[in-house]
Amino acid sequence: MRVFKFGGASVRDAEAVKNVASVVQEYGKGPLLVVISAMGKTTNKLEELVDAYYHNKENKKVIFQEIKTFHHNITDAIIKDENEYYQVDNLLIELECIIEKRREESSTYDMEYDRIVPFGELISTKIVSTYLNKYGVKNRWIDARNFVITNSKHRSASVIWEESVPFIQNSLRPLAERQPIITQGFIGRDINHKSTTLGREGSDYSAAIFAFGLDAESVTIWKDVEGIMNADPKQFSGAELIPKVSYNEAIELAYYGASVIHPKTIQPLKNKSIPLFVRSFVEPFLSGTEVIENDSRTLNDTQCYIIKNNQSLITIASRDFSFIVEDNLELIFSKFNEVGIQLNLMQNSAISFMSCFNANDTKTSALLNELKDKFRVNIQSAYTLLTVFNYNDSNTQLEKIINKREIALEQKSNSALQLLLVD
Repeated sequence: MRVFKFGGASVRDAEAVKNVASVVQEYGKGPLLVVISAMGKTTNKLEELVDAYYHNKENKKVIFQEIKTFHHNITDAIIKDENEYYQVDNLLIELECIIEKRREESSTYDMEYDRIVPFGELISTKIVSTYLNKYGVKNRWIDARNFVITNSKHRSASVIWEESVPFIQNSLRPLAERQPIITQGFIGRDINHKSTTLGREGSDYSAAIFAFGLDAESVTIWKDVEGIMNADPKQFSGAELIPKVSYNEAIELAYYGASVIHPKTIQPLKNKSIPLFVRSFVEPFLSGTEVIENDSRTLNDTQCYIIKNNQSLITIASRDFSFIVEDNLELIFSKFNEVGIQLNLMQNSAISFMSCFNANDTKTSALLNELKDKFRVNIQSAYTLLTVFNYNDSNTQLEKIINKREIALEQKSNSALQLLLVD
């Protein structure tokens, strides 16, 4: 049993869908489960729809029509008989019915997000499944929400493993042993049968969840790059492929923000020693990167460069200039958690706490309201976080990358150097 995962870029248009079919047919021999994300930038557009619907904006119908047209353009190009994709139209009708009705007053923004945004994955997989059947790769479409059971923390739900794994092992595995399965990443449901999501870019994590439950022999994540690189090739012209990396190194890279793998993906695979391959759907014949169990470090002297743009810097100090002690930090961290902000770098001194995080006006405003009565808070934007993983003092690239920019924060550990740069 193997698990494949294809991201949004791999199904961004009709030709991309055809390419996925070719990859699955060529490399998907034997029992297979395929996890697929929403097409292209559909999730971004659905997030716009959530905002318009929740705040009852006039443009919600326009946004919905853009989503509908985008998917129809793909189906029109790959499936000539419109009756073949009636299930896609059924999903679009269901989505339209949701946004036409007035939302319940008790419903929160995050609840509506998890009700609307999963349609991206549902529609995408219906299109791919239908095309694969027409293409000759007979498969079965299943709804991931029947198997990935989570708590009720909308937009960042946690998997309830003791509920999910038996469903996957007892109900899904027999189906997957008979024919390829097409399913969704990123989505699940709580025990009340309400849709939940696992966090942005959570489809990789979904693949790991299914692999864990199926006792899969491997997971392959198909990307638009050759494999795991030591830097983003779109930002570093000299980026190099990393042929092998250990689970622990991959976890660290994901923690620091390497975008090729979702941070939660590795642990379920590590727990069962399931190999992870990262390969290119553009050049599928290349071997890519293998992530394996290895207690020793596999990177050796290879340094990895990770850049997070669009960072905000927050400085928090007590109003009476007293020390920032444990009670203050407990309150500060709890407020970050409540508004859904993940810290990318933090420093604490006697009288202040500083941290950077992904800029988000809505969350930043909510955080400021939570902290302003007890603390003096200053928030500034326009920063870039540079992490050099496996850093050593002989690095000759750093000065060129910094390019005379001011360093607002600097932190060094045994494995990484982090610099918050002023843009």
